[in-house]
Amino acid sequence: MKLWGGRFAGRRDPLFEKFSESFSLDQRFIVYDLRVNLACVKELGRLGVFKPAETRRLARGLEAIQRHVQRKPNWARGQSSEDVHTWVEAQLERQIGPVAGKLRTGRSRNDLVATDARLYVKDAIGDLERALADMLEALLDQARRTARVVMPGYTHLQPAQPILFAHYALAYFQMFWRDAGRLEDCRERADELPMGAGALAGTAYRMDRERLARALGFARAASNSLDVTSDRDFVAELLFACSLMMLHLSRWAEDLIIYSSPGFGFVELADAYATGSSLMPQKKNPDALELIRGRAATVLGRLTGMLALIKGLPLAYDRDLQEDKGALFSSVDTTREALTIASRVAKTLRIYPERMKAATAQGFLTATDLADELVRRGVPFAQAHEQVGKLVRFCASHERTFADVSAAEAQRFIPSWDAKLRRVAVSPEGAVNRRNVLGGTAPQQVARQIAIAQGSLAKLKKQLARRRSQRL
Repeated sequence: MKLWGGRFAGRRDPLFEKFSESFSLDQRFIVYDLRVNLACVKELGRLGVFKPAETRRLARGLEAIQRHVQRKPNWARGQSSEDVHTWVEAQLERQIGPVAGKLRTGRSRNDLVATDARLYVKDAIGDLERALADMLEALLDQARRTARVVMPGYTHLQPAQPILFAHYALAYFQMFWRDAGRLEDCRERADELPMGAGALAGTAYRMDRERLARALGFARAASNSLDVTSDRDFVAELLFACSLMMLHLSRWAEDLIIYSSPGFGFVELADAYATGSSLMPQKKNPDALELIRGRAATVLGRLTGMLALIKGLPLAYDRDLQEDKGALFSSVDTTREALTIASRVAKTLRIYPERMKAATAQGFLTATDLADELVRRGVPFAQAHEQVGKLVRFCASHERTFADVSAAEAQRFIPSWDAKLRRVAVSPEGAVNRRNVLGGTAPQQVARQIAIAQGSLAKLKKQLARRRSQRL
């Protein structure tokens, strides 16, 4: 069965048939396709385009297909059609006979697939946000449980200054919170109805598109038929949001891969998320994290491919857009799965506070605090920086820490060295406490960040629960 066969004669090349089919992918639109078709049938029935009996038969046939699909999760196995729209019409004809041919009245596959895709995107965003909320909760729980744990902070992967592990966990909370905002932005732009746009010029039937939008759960109807039938900005935008989420997950995974290595020993993955070596019995490899890092590259590649796909398309619809579905489904699935695994890794991660604390003795993490204390005594910062830098060089060349240096040795480089400066030098907790500025790593500020994060996450969860109840 073809929806366009009248214009053509002769047998089509079977290889081209296989090359051009999209049913293997767009069968995932089945629920949305049936919903949209049913809403359009009812709207055309209101207009009198269909007789009441025809409207009822079409609606009952579509509802019967819906029940069949719901009862049989593997409904598509063994089926073959050019696309899901063709399959629906063929099934409808089997259900109700020739009147099924009226289903296509006033619409095109162009506005139909665009509507299906937007409905899918809206639901997919909800699924991603729920997975993201779990990751946010896991990070927030880490911050609450480690509110006083001090660790080295790094720049250039070199020891820099002491921070709280809770501050570190909340840094990733902020990254993923921005991702949640991007998903909301994407949802808002996807939330408009293409149906009624026809192939490109708009339908010739006086559909109430605003009413149709409300019936299908859209915030509004698209205002330009030529644009909306070929618009895939919302797909590219969701792929970008997925790519950035995966990049954030990849950075987090990279940190934990490093921190779980014996050279650091700050954290340890649960056995459920690690694997071993087929040769080396002692190995515990962070495969869950490495796979997240690797799949970030896959999703990024999908985004690049999508942008390349649409960069040169003339208005309006072009068949190239069939390729958007593979990128869309793959990126959503991969990102959702990666978020789920990441949140489970975070929830089961073992943290070693004593190893983190021991590591703060290395790398001269309090050097900036020494310079700041000298500034408080009236020494210009440039001079203070120079003095502390020379003390660091001395200690490093003699394999000493600040705690190991004698007062006489320290005074060779910092003439005003005294007991207070020594206390500053050997106290990473003091360094953390001094960063008591909005957004800083001091316990008071971290507690404030935790409280704000808790409130924000609670609002997100409430919003997601409300939308899910509306969806069901």
